[in-house]
Amino acid sequence: MSQDFTLAISSEMVFLDLPHIERVKKIHELGFAVEIWDWTQKDIQALAATGAHFTSMTGYITGRLGDSEGAADLLKTAKQSIPAALALGKPNMNIHGTGLGEGGLPVTPCDEVTPEMWEQAEITLNQIADLGAENGVTFILENLNLLVDHPRTPFALAKDVIKLVKAVDKPHLKMNFDIYHAQIGEGNLVELLEEALPIIGEIQVADVPGRQEPGTGEINYPFIAKSLRRMGYTGVIGLEAFASSDSELAIQRFADAFA
Repeated sequence: MSQDFTLAISSEMVFLDLPHIERVKKIHELGFAVEIWDWTQKDIQALAATGAHFTSMTGYITGRLGDSEGAADLLKTAKQSIPAALALGKPNMNIHGTGLGEGGLPVTPCDEVTPEMWEQAEITLNQIADLGAENGVTFILENLNLLVDHPRTPFALAKDVIKLVKAVDKPHLKMNFDIYHAQIGEGNLVELLEEALPIIGEIQVADVPGRQEPGTGEINYPFIAKSLRRMGYTGVIGLEAFASSDSELAIQRFADAFA
C-alpha cells in the first residue's frame, strides 16, 4: 500500500459478479478507500455501515453548467445529493459539464461551447462552490474525453476544467483529474498535472486503450507516480478501471504502480 497517496477503488468497475454492497465490503477488506457513482440507486445507510472510507461520489443527479435552466437543475440536484455525502463521511462530490446518460453519452449533446456558455459555467460553478462551503463538502469537476467515451460533452477537456476551476478560485471547488481521459484527449500528462496541481481534489486512473488497470496499456504509471511525488501530491488516487481479468489482480497492479 502506498504511504504517499490515499488509494481508492471504484466499486462500479471491479468485482462485477458481486452485488454492489458486497463489492464495497470487499474493497474495504482489502485495505482501500471506495468510490461510488450514482447515489440515488444505493442504500446509503448500508454503505455507511460497512465502515469503508468513501473518497468520491456523483454529486448531482441532472443538470448542466452552460445555460441558466440546466444550471438551476444542477444546483437543485447537487443540494439533494449533500445528505448522502454527509452520511458517507463527506466524500468529494463529482460533477460534469452536463449530465451523462446511457453509455456515458451526454444527456444534452453540445457541438460548440459559446462565450455565453463559458460565462454561465463560471457563474454556476461559483454557486456550486458556495453550496459546498455552506455544507462543508467539496465538489470536483471531472475532465472527460471526447474521442472515445463522451463525445459532444461540453467543458470536457482537462484544459477546460483547469480554466474553469482556476477562474472560480474557491476552496470547495476542485478538479477531478482523470488521467485516462486526459491521455486520450490531450496527452502531455505530467505538464498538465503540474498545471492543475493547485486545484486537484483527486486523481483517477485507468490505462489506454481499454480503460483497464495500470500496466495494460501505454501510460507509464510508475513514472506518473514518481512525478506526483516530486510535485508533492499526497491526495486521493482512484482506480476507475475495469479489470483486464481478475479484479484482485487488477487492484494489486494498481497498488504496485503507486507503491
